Amino acid sequence: MSDPRITSSIFTRGAVDLSALRTPAPTSTPVQAGPPAGAPGGATGGAVTVIDVTEATFQSEVLERSLNTPVVIDFWAEWCEPCKQLSPVLERLAVEGGGAWVLAKIDVDTNPRIAQMFRVQGIPMVYAVVGGQPVDAFSGVVPEAQLRQWIQAVLKAGGVSVAAPSDPRLDEADDALMTGDLDAAERAYRKILADSPADAAAEAGLAQVGLARRVAGVDPRAALAAAEANPDDVDAQTLAADIEVLSGMAEQAYKRLVDAVRRTAGDEREKVRQHLIGLFTIAGPEDPAVASARRALASALF
Repeated sequence: MSDPRITSSIFTRGAVDLSALRTPAPTSTPVQAGPPAGAPGGATGGAVTVIDVTEATFQSEVLERSLNTPVVIDFWAEWCEPCKQLSPVLERLAVEGGGAWVLAKIDVDTNPRIAQMFRVQGIPMVYAVVGGQPVDAFSGVVPEAQLRQWIQAVLKAGGVSVAAPSDPRLDEADDALMTGDLDAAERAYRKILADSPADAAAEAGLAQVGLARRVAGVDPRAALAAAEANPDDVDAQTLAADIEVLSGMAEQAYKRLVDAVRRTAGDEREKVRQHLIGLFTIAGPEDPAVASARRALASALF
């Protein structure tokens, strides 16, 4: 259903698994909605059009709502300048839609687990969820005409889900990862890889375990400040890259480490290279940002 001019995510079981967010959540009241009925751009009957979503409300406001109404997720952050171009257009189109679809806004800074689960590599990133499953996505700012076409395609998708059949072994591993039981998650992912060494989902999960361990207990602001103050400190740069990936800023993380490769040599250069390859594993080889960063890495190395 993707417009070929929009960079779409490839929905595989290893790419987007929402099982860990399918937990009971309190009923919430939308914190942002379209103008009242009768106001310019308002939805007839006051239908909900735009809502802010957190991890606590994700099940009710995204998964359950999408069973009846398509939900478009806008991953954004206050510091993201491109987001300030795209988000107002999405909000206006949602209000214009009069409740035919709902725009769910998710701040990646305050909801990093959701961003991680959706493998958000950069923002703005927009996902469509229909029937409780993601069905399409694009990243970056796109023209309004193209955005309208994409939304129409989402609406036509109805309740069709393109998710691959769930693998209970991966469900178990992912659940352990999302609940913070990293030892159990590692054992489960390694067991899958022992049976299927090329399982990309298990490889990505294992890489996420490593990422979670590295950033545990770290103050993100302090770590990023340390990296800024010490550009030649390899450990500081790799930790900052980990934080950026977890915050949905993978492209920035990749650039940081490619630049570090250019500044280093010998064992330090190899350490940075291996760390970057590990971060690539989380996103997967099909991710456009990974492909671009791999070319930049090759140029830096040779």
